[in-house]
Amino acid sequence: MQIPLIKEFTYNLPIKNVWQALTDTDKMRKWYFPQLQKFEPIVGYKIQFDDTDSEYQKEWIVTKVEKGKTFAHSWAYKGYSGSSEVIVDLFEKGNETRLSVTQIGLESFPNHPHFKRERFERGWDNLLGQNLKHLLESSSK
Repeated sequence: MQIPLIKEFTYNLPIKNVWQALTDTDKMRKWYFPQLQKFEPIVGYKIQFDDTDSEYQKEWIVTKVEKGKTFAHSWAYKGYSGSSEVIVDLFEKGNETRLSVTQIGLESFPNHPHFKRERFERGWDNLLGQNLKHLLESSSK
């Protein structure tokens, strides 16, 4: 049975600022993955990374884009079975933005510490709850 991983975060900024940070390559390198090389918010775009020295090379493809609302991509690793999907939804809350991230398909990954659900949970807390929050707050000052 698939149990989606869902996390929510709130930022004290308008939705357009959060959307820009989610889809701008330079900003994504700061909060998401520094190895990110090329990205376009276009369905079917293969996200490019400089991770050839990593044991876990990312193979991600943009799967959904609704400008200002939803961004999704596959999450897979070269040479490993399994694939998940990450869906990020944005909601306006007055002058704030609520972000919901849903990751489905984690059960498809191998039974290995690198692919444990808890690792992804901590990862989203770090990426969205700390890194993105810090980037957004520092750029709004």
